[in-house]
Amino acid sequence: MLPLLAILRAAGKKIVFTNGCFDIIHTGHTRYLAKAKSLGDILIVAVNSDASVRMIKGDKRPINSEADRLETLAALEVVDFVAIFNEPDPYRVISEIKPDVLVKGGDWPIEKIIGRDVVEARGGRVVNVPYLDGASTTGIIEKIVKIYC
Repeated sequence: MLPLLAILRAAGKKIVFTNGCFDIIHTGHTRYLAKAKSLGDILIVAVNSDASVRMIKGDKRPINSEADRLETLAALEVVDFVAIFNEPDPYRVISEIKPDVLVKGGDWPIEKIIGRDVVEARGGRVVNVPYLDGASTTGIIEKIVKIYC
C-alpha cells in the first residue's frame, strides 16, 4: 500500500486515516467514516486485529472476526483501503502511512489522539468527529443481552 500512497500523494491526493475495532458496524460508524472521507481524497481505515481487540476490550470481544470486519469496511463506498494492526494502538501504522489528516471520534480529545505528533510534524491536521449519542457497539451488545438473555 505504501508505494501506491506515494503515487497518490504525488498526484495531489490528500490521505485521511482513522482506526478502530469496528466490531459491529452501526450508524455511528457509517456517519463517522463519511465525515472522515469528506476531509480528504483517500480514506484508510486501520482495524485492530482480534488479538488487539482482546487486549483493549477483554476476552469477550471482538464479536466479529478481523476478516469479517475488514471485509465489511472494505465494502463501504467511502473506504478506499483497509489495513490491520496487532498492537493495542495504531502509532506504528500512522508513522508508516504518514496521513495528511488523522481522524478519531469525539470521545478522543485532540491532545490524546495517538499519532497526533506524527501528523502535525508533517503539517497535517488532526480532527475529532463528534460522537453520535446512542450509537455504540457496547450499547448494541447491552441491548441484545437485555432483550435475549
